[in-house]
Amino acid sequence: MEKSSGFSRDGAGNLDQTLRPQSWDEYIGQDKTKENLRILLTAARERGHAAEHILLYGPPGLGKTTLAHLIAKTLGTNMRTTSGPAIERVGDLAAILTNLSPGDVLFIDEIHRLSKSIEEVLYPAMESGVLDIIIGKGPSARTVQLELPPFTLVAATTRISLLSAPLRSRFSGGTFRLEFYSEGEIAKILTRSAELLDISTNEEIMNDIATRCRATPRTANYLLKRCRDLAQLEGTNLSHEVVDRTFTLLEIDVLGLGSPDRAVLEAIVHKFNGGPVGLNTIAAATGEEQSTIEDVIEPYLIRQGLLERTPRGRIASALAYAHLEDIGK
Repeated sequence: MEKSSGFSRDGAGNLDQTLRPQSWDEYIGQDKTKENLRILLTAARERGHAAEHILLYGPPGLGKTTLAHLIAKTLGTNMRTTSGPAIERVGDLAAILTNLSPGDVLFIDEIHRLSKSIEEVLYPAMESGVLDIIIGKGPSARTVQLELPPFTLVAATTRISLLSAPLRSRFSGGTFRLEFYSEGEIAKILTRSAELLDISTNEEIMNDIATRCRATPRTANYLLKRCRDLAQLEGTNLSHEVVDRTFTLLEIDVLGLGSPDRAVLEAIVHKFNGGPVGLNTIAAATGEEQSTIEDVIEPYLIRQGLLERTPRGRIASALAYAHLEDIGK
């Protein structure tokens, strides 16, 4: 007899799925996007038509995948999920599209990573509902056109600038940018997650965690789970002391900065007299990749008012000096 691993496969074994909102009312924040989508989807469903194609963009962790699930649920159809890197050949895309049922939602995550040849096959599929496949090579090559069932493409990207203009223009249902969340919205998300995870807590503790979540629900849920883990191991309820110890262990300070963020600030302030200093120099001084600094670290530092990006280079603000002094005490 095969020995059991002891791990469950139910909702408790897949926390991300457990915490995902299952209705529009449970989805907190992004009110303008939700209202526009509600009108679009409700009208399409009442007409009995597939909804027009939708593009969602914004930084990671803001709820693009969750919105795709809610779109499919609102339309009452199935959702097929894939990603740009997973579609390597035209045949991969053809297999996905020809296996859709009428009205299905096709969700393509990180669509900016599709190759140009696959994009060109996707154009007529989105616009005319046909799939053009070239069979053979050279003079004997011929084009076969396949009719596709009506479907709705929901695409998500963190780098909309990398999408070609022809592809962006074919999202006739609309292009929606997801915004960062307020601390109040993050606190509401944490309260809902705590209830689902059966964590005993209060509003003050949720607000304490919310201030360090980088305005991102995915980060908020991650930090809540780590706080819960420490409370569990210590046999106590979630408290301010447990939260503080968890953030100390994770090296996250009161502004939500991790050690890589502080390393960049400290390099600019202490090694280069506050700047201006170039990205290459910062990367060499910290050991971080330039792309990581530019795409992950810098945006949050700029939003917090700790860093300025100028034509001459990066400059640490007065707030950066004050913050480094506070955490150094």
